[in-house]
Amino acid sequence: MTNLGRGRARAALAVGAVAVLGVVGACGSNDSGPGTSGDTASKVQIDRRAAGDITTHGGAKRLDGDQTQAIAESIQRSKAKNVILVIGDGTANQELTLARNYEWGAGGKIPGIDELPLSGDYTTYALDKNTKKPDYTTDSAASGSAWATGTKTYNGAVGVDVNGKPQRSILEIAKANGRKTGNVTTTELQDATPAVQVAHVAQRKCYGPVATKEKCSSDALENGGLGSITEQLIAARADVTLGGGWKTFQETATAGEYNGKTLEVQAKERGYRIVRSGEELDGVTSANQDQPLLGVFADGNLPRLWDKATATKEGGKEPAVTCSPNPAFGATPKLASMTKKAIDLLKGDKGFFLQVESGSVDKANHDADPCGQIGETVQLSEAVTAALEFAKQDKDTLVIVTGDHAHTSQIIEAGTVTPGLTRALNTKDGGVLTVNYGTSLDPGEEQHTGGQVRIAAYGPGAANVVGLTDQTDPFFYITDVLGLDRGKK
Repeated sequence: MTNLGRGRARAALAVGAVAVLGVVGACGSNDSGPGTSGDTASKVQIDRRAAGDITTHGGAKRLDGDQTQAIAESIQRSKAKNVILVIGDGTANQELTLARNYEWGAGGKIPGIDELPLSGDYTTYALDKNTKKPDYTTDSAASGSAWATGTKTYNGAVGVDVNGKPQRSILEIAKANGRKTGNVTTTELQDATPAVQVAHVAQRKCYGPVATKEKCSSDALENGGLGSITEQLIAARADVTLGGGWKTFQETATAGEYNGKTLEVQAKERGYRIVRSGEELDGVTSANQDQPLLGVFADGNLPRLWDKATATKEGGKEPAVTCSPNPAFGATPKLASMTKKAIDLLKGDKGFFLQVESGSVDKANHDADPCGQIGETVQLSEAVTAALEFAKQDKDTLVIVTGDHAHTSQIIEAGTVTPGLTRALNTKDGGVLTVNYGTSLDPGEEQHTGGQVRIAAYGPGAANVVGLTDQTDPFFYITDVLGLDRGKK
């Protein structure tokens, strides 16, 4: 049987808003509770691999007949108990296409990501701090602040508006409404994407008291501010926090109740259970407000899953390479295992909000490192698969998958020599794929680009991602889907 033949009930990955609205009536009431209209969606199987031999008529076709009924069955009620928001940092369509072509083949599918039934795009522009006009290329701080708080802001800002006023995040609001909360990343916990859910500072590099005093002194505790990102992270008290960034926890508070104590000591005195390895993480069976879990598995960012294959100025002429595992990854917990553990610790009667980030797709892109970039997209795929498996069993969980901004990597004609940096890769198809990085001639200095970004979802409220939305929209429909009072303290 072909891949196409196995996918008899597959839903479309990208549909127009009009088409979706036209089939809502087939699903029953959007107000139905768990175990009713949601049951049909969990049975929809999506397999968007090509039909078979891509050289034959219809061989590259991904659809299996009319998709109207499958789409109808994918649209669920508008309320959910849990929301899992999965972010690929710097992961737009070109990054997804690069990973699919290399790892799964041009006619293949990205597990998890390509199985989400409803999708659209969102705009990602930031604001200029001085003129208040659009800044067409966002960074991770402004973009993360947009979905976390519903407010556009300037590049570098974490959880504050363009005038520097703190904006409440989904995580903070969910916690105030009695939901359990989690924050998982492959980067430093102080990095922009995880930080936007727990902190409010004028400048994203204000990781600890030292940098805060230098870069955003008005946010320092000694000056009456809320403190550094790490100090605010500890105070925010998510039930589960997993990632890197241990180095900053060794800094010492310079004001407040814990003045003179390291941030590690402060976390322990405030009741956190701290784990430093995957083995220790495996042994954790509970996490709550009495004893929140803080897992920190590297001094800085977690190692990338795959080793580097940095693009060069002569990369278009060099032999193609095959990506290989990164020896430095070692026993580092994979993103999928951290995601599964977070879900296990958060699930229950209260309901939860969980943000998960594969953060080094972006960092490898900055480094002009296609293998590191693809490996972290593989991690993203595995994390989405874990979230989707839980959601289909639970039937009361919304899973949203997106990126925060577009980036520089582009697939170009094999053998092309460009003014940028290139690297040729041997793909799953047995062909050669050439990747170009054109925003800098120096690895480590590649820059973001300003394109809109794909967003896809499964579960109650998933229809909100369809068509064109803005990056601030998820804040509103996530808090609505969870039934949260946004004003509750």
